[in-house]
Amino acid sequence: MARSARVERVTGETRVQVAIDLDAAPGGESASGLGFLDHMLDQLVRHGRLRLDVTAQGDLHVDVHHLVEDCGIALGQAVAQALGDRVGIERYADAFVPMDETLAHVVLDLSGRPTLVFDPSGFVGDAGGVHPYHLREFLRGFANHAGATVHVRVLAGEEAHHVMEAIVKAFARALHGATRRTHDGLPSTKGLL
Repeated sequence: MARSARVERVTGETRVQVAIDLDAAPGGESASGLGFLDHMLDQLVRHGRLRLDVTAQGDLHVDVHHLVEDCGIALGQAVAQALGDRVGIERYADAFVPMDETLAHVVLDLSGRPTLVFDPSGFVGDAGGVHPYHLREFLRGFANHAGATVHVRVLAGEEAHHVMEAIVKAFARALHGATRRTHDGLPSTKGLL
């Protein structure tokens, strides 16, 4: 059974279209009008080993916040649809990713219970107008709409670009691991979540 989905999110601030296939060969295109966001989505494809196409427009003349957040929301909706009832997935995964002086750790549970714990704060600079708190809102949107528990820690690092890129790569690797099929059913003492 194909584990894919298409989602369109339209608000007064943004228009986001996401197509995802969790089992296809890595690839796709990102066109959001925000270079660093496209770079991060490309890292999600590469390290998450999935097919992802994102087309998005937003009120960038106001701020990058709405576009980044709504891309996270649409991605979460697409992942939730692609997973269906979640039976037969690994569910839990984590990944550490170093990037020069930076070390990020992301732990993921596709439990159906949305939670984001985002440790990073106080980093220097931004990347193309994107700050770590924008990434926090991207991941919050994902967690809330994918029904995922996401914990993010930065164990070392200062420069915002490296910090955010390491987080996204770790998130992508954890997402790949958590969405893999298993023959044991959904790991839970409660049954289906």
